[in-house]
Amino acid sequence: MATIRLGDVAPDFTVDSSMGMINLYDYLGDSWGILFSHPADFTPVCTTELGTAAKFKDEFDKRNVKMLALSVDSAASHAEWIKDINEVQNTEVNFPILADEDHKVSDLYDMIHPNANNTLTVRSVFIIAPDKTVKLILTYPASTGRNFYELVRVIDSLQLTAYHKVATPANWKNGDDVVVSPAIKTEDAKKIFTKGVEEIKPYLRMTPQPNI
Repeated sequence: MATIRLGDVAPDFTVDSSMGMINLYDYLGDSWGILFSHPADFTPVCTTELGTAAKFKDEFDKRNVKMLALSVDSAASHAEWIKDINEVQNTEVNFPILADEDHKVSDLYDMIHPNANNTLTVRSVFIIAPDKTVKLILTYPASTGRNFYELVRVIDSLQLTAYHKVATPANWKNGDDVVVSPAIKTEDAKKIFTKGVEEIKPYLRMTPQPNI
C-alpha cells in the first residue's frame, strides 16, 4: 500500500465512475484537483457531504479546481445514491463519484486504515496542483464530516502561496494580511511588496495580500 507525502506526484489511475470512465490526469488537465473519499454509499454523513460539495462547485470552479469523490461501491450504486443526495440535499451532484469496489484507488492513496475499519475508506482529502503534485492531505474519521469552507480557505492559501513569496497565518482567510517569506530580507521585501511591509519581529513581517 502506498504512502503519499506532501510534494509527491499524485498516482494516476483509470476507473469507472458515476460519469463513466475517469483517468485522473486527463480529467484534471491543467486544473487543480480535490479528491475526497467516502466510507460507503447510502450513509448519512456522506450524503450531507456530497450534497454540500455540489453546492460548493461554483466556488471550486472559480478557483480552477475540479472535484472527484470516491466510495468503495459500484457506479450503479452511486447512480442510485445520487438520487437520494439530490432529493434530501436539494441540489444536483455535478461531479464524478469514483467506483472503487476493488480498492484500486483506496490502496494507491492509503485511504483504508485497518484500525478504523478494514474495508471502508476514511474521509481522506487530497489537493493536487496542476503539476500533479500533492499539496495537502487531510484525514478525518468516518464520524466527522468535512468543513467545505475550510477546504476553500486552504485552496485560497495554496494558490496564493504557490505564486507569491508569502505564507498565511493562523485563521487567515482570503483578503487578510499575509506573512512575508522568511527567506526574503526586509529591505528586499519592501521592494517586492509595494503595498507595505510591517515588521513585527525580524522574522515576522506582514503585508497586505498581494494578489488583490
